Amino acid sequence: MPIVDGNALAGPLASVLGADATLAVLRCAGCGTADPLALTRVYRTPMGSVARCRGCDTVLVTVVDAGDRRWVGLPGTRAVATSDT
Repeated sequence: MPIVDGNALAGPLASVLGADATLAVLRCAGCGTADPLALTRVYRTPMGSVARCRGCDTVLVTVVDAGDRRWVGLPGTRAVATSDT
């Protein structure tokens, strides 16, 4: 399974987190770290992607494309901060 950074989720999450989703700051429910999505570790498989906190490995974001639907979960994200810039 390839491991990439959070930039891999820019397209899939743009409709949820804004035009440049990689700039959205996610606060980890596990360790409290607040970092941009771009700094997460993303594990990609044919079933979808999972973004994990670099600090404690908590699952922050899940993305699954299922036919005509995209399922996005934020199970380990306590808060999200986005910007219009």
